[in-house]
Amino acid sequence: MRFLLFLGLFVGLKAYVYTHSYRLFDRAWMRQAVLLMAGLSVLATLVGLYGLWTRFSISGRPNPLWVNYALGLMVSFVVLELLVSGFFLLDDLWGGLRRFYTWASQEERELTGRRHWIKRAGLALGVLPFASFLHGITWGKYRFTVHRETLTFPDLPPAFDGFVIAQISDVHAGSFDQPESVRRGLELLQKQGADVLVLTGDLVNSYASEIEPYLNDFKQLEAPFGKYAVLGNHDYPIYRRMFDNEAHGQRNFEQLHEHYKTMNFQLLKNENVKLEKSGQYLRLVGVENWGRSHHFPKKGDLDVALNNCPTDDFTILLSHDPTHWEDKVRKHPKHVHLTLSGHTHGMQLGVDLPWFKWSPVKYVYKHWAGLYEEAKQYLYVNRGFGFLGFAGRVGMFPEITLLTLKKGTDEAPVG
Repeated sequence: MRFLLFLGLFVGLKAYVYTHSYRLFDRAWMRQAVLLMAGLSVLATLVGLYGLWTRFSISGRPNPLWVNYALGLMVSFVVLELLVSGFFLLDDLWGGLRRFYTWASQEERELTGRRHWIKRAGLALGVLPFASFLHGITWGKYRFTVHRETLTFPDLPPAFDGFVIAQISDVHAGSFDQPESVRRGLELLQKQGADVLVLTGDLVNSYASEIEPYLNDFKQLEAPFGKYAVLGNHDYPIYRRMFDNEAHGQRNFEQLHEHYKTMNFQLLKNENVKLEKSGQYLRLVGVENWGRSHHFPKKGDLDVALNNCPTDDFTILLSHDPTHWEDKVRKHPKHVHLTLSGHTHGMQLGVDLPWFKWSPVKYVYKHWAGLYEEAKQYLYVNRGFGFLGFAGRVGMFPEITLLTLKKGTDEAPVG
């Protein structure tokens, strides 16, 4: 029943937008352009829905390029149609009110006819976001961007002054459709010359086999102090429709662990390691996934992960979901200097400028992208290396994070 209701609204939206758009124009070529857009919208929807169905029936294979483009176009057209329909509806409601109060006099009908500029303005304004979405599903999803932050701590061990952490998160390998573009992003990561590399969860969408085309590329990444990772919600066999039974899901989970070993990433599951330099050390802690939402597994145990960590140890935590920092980490008796998370993807949609950032995901997650600080504890939320669902990134491009640790008394700026 819900599907039929959704389908009816979907069809109704398209019919409303394109019939009204057709009536707006008198010139034949303009009407033909409207019919062409309507045809492309319907075609993208049909192919996109078919692709959405087939992608769940292909166990662990990377998404075909046609599936990602079809899904991306489907979403792009929906965004365009929703925006335009708002202007159309406003014009129709206003016209209806005027006719109601004036009993549709001849004079008012003429005025109504002149009011079509509102609908034309809606069509014109719809071009910009539509073009942005087209960019997002073609080039934007592989426009890897390096975000740099410098954090200053008075109690940082002096040997680690200038220590650089490189972070990626939310790879979602099964969504990739251009292996060479992915490798270009990993090469950019390697060129940063970081001291340590960390991956904060969601290596795959569901199947361990998704990462297999890139195992050697991740293996070739190098850092003097090693490579570490934690699990994200998508790394667990919780999406049961993907697996034949519980045993199948468990085998998939075990295979994912083997792939981390192949890539030479040490997986931290509620445990910690020492990073040592010149007789000094800092503590790198990793927890399993802990999410506020009941849909995600709460396997992270901060108490266990911090076992044997003295109170005065300088501590960096890897935790996939930023709600863990807000609900558990900040309140913990052990001071955690810096937490690195991901999970939100910045919704893969928004405005991301040095002086201003916004995304609809901010209404779901208080901490959703970039650097945050409360009570001298820092959280950095990576915008994600890959993409999921919508096969694109609009204004919120894939991220490589570089965090430089400095010893001093000045507080770091928070972006």
